[in-house]
Amino acid sequence: MNTNDYDVAIVGGGLVGASLALALADTRLRVVLIEAVAPESAAQPSFDERTTALGNGSRRIFEALGIWPDVAAEAGPIETIHISDAGRFGFARLRAAEQGIDAFGYVVPNRVLGAALWRQLRKTAVHLEVPACPREVMLNDDVARLMLDSGAPLTASLVIAADGAESRVRAAAAIDATVKDYAQMALVTTLQTSEPHRRIAYERFTRSGPIALLPLASGRFGAIWTLPPPQAAAMMSADEPLFLRELQHVFGWRAGRLEAVGRRSVYPLRLTQASAMRAARSVLIGNAAQTLHPVAGQGFNLGLRDAAMLAEVLVQVPAGSDVGAPEVLERFSQWRAQDRRGVIGFTDGLVRLFGDSRLGMGAVRDVGLLLFDLAPAAKRELARVSTGFGGRMPRLARGLPLATLVGRGPS
Repeated sequence: MNTNDYDVAIVGGGLVGASLALALADTRLRVVLIEAVAPESAAQPSFDERTTALGNGSRRIFEALGIWPDVAAEAGPIETIHISDAGRFGFARLRAAEQGIDAFGYVVPNRVLGAALWRQLRKTAVHLEVPACPREVMLNDDVARLMLDSGAPLTASLVIAADGAESRVRAAAAIDATVKDYAQMALVTTLQTSEPHRRIAYERFTRSGPIALLPLASGRFGAIWTLPPPQAAAMMSADEPLFLRELQHVFGWRAGRLEAVGRRSVYPLRLTQASAMRAARSVLIGNAAQTLHPVAGQGFNLGLRDAAMLAEVLVQVPAGSDVGAPEVLERFSQWRAQDRRGVIGFTDGLVRLFGDSRLGMGAVRDVGLLLFDLAPAAKRELARVSTGFGGRMPRLARGLPLATLVGRGPS
């Protein structure tokens, strides 16, 4: 067998792709991870100063992968969630203690997650092609062939697209994707406030879009301010006093006085949804399969479950069998369908509900939020959102190892 022959080639070494590679590292599968930008580079877009809100299922996955000890010190727990509609009287609160859990999730800087994943990956047998990019991807019925920009050829039984919303692998697989432009930008930064955050996450819906303030281990908030493009451009160029004054006016005073703002970045918001998660010799995960609005913070958690479920399906394939066979990929696709459909619908529905300016809709939202605040059963259901929208959870998300599954059926 040629040294460039692999069972699995993962294209994209961001948070989701690197997590999948680490999940498969101690299995019998021969894995190569191809990433265009070195993880320690300042140009690496996946590991910048943005933060990610990890649900409890995602925390358990990282515990099972062995990286949580490297992450925990910089993980800010979310013990309370406060939801409000600006200019209206409706609000709702969720408290982790009332649900019998320590926290709803944990807010971690992406650079911390990326460094922990790649530090662990470099200790494994996973072959790392970095920096490298597939110049050509040819997906045949019997094998996948890749030509890297270095000129090196690779073959694999299965190519996994973890290369983002503009996925080159998805294009090579001829999988269509629908794109819904929300005509909004996410302005991302950090905030210092006069009051301690008390481990409260705020989700405030405004006329321009939602504002999320997420508690960081540093004592600051991670902030995501959704704005129409012209307003986002104005706030990106505004000096610090003007920026803080405008955000204070829109958000209010629940978090105290906004005293300082960190580096600002801005990103367009779209719902990108692939029409399928698999094709010949290929599977899509993470943003290559779906890119969501950041409201409710579900995008990365959904992508990480993609990786955990795919790893579980692949290690169940008996030794000597084809991990890229259609029936294997269909098993993964069907398992993901319910969770994926539920999270996409939930996230897009929130954007549409709180963006609806028709007469009377504000009052409807007020009543809904107040009824929710008084309904323990509804709160229990929402508290479970971070673990998925139904179906069997992957073993890693239950804190169980994959090693005992090799060659066996689902458990």
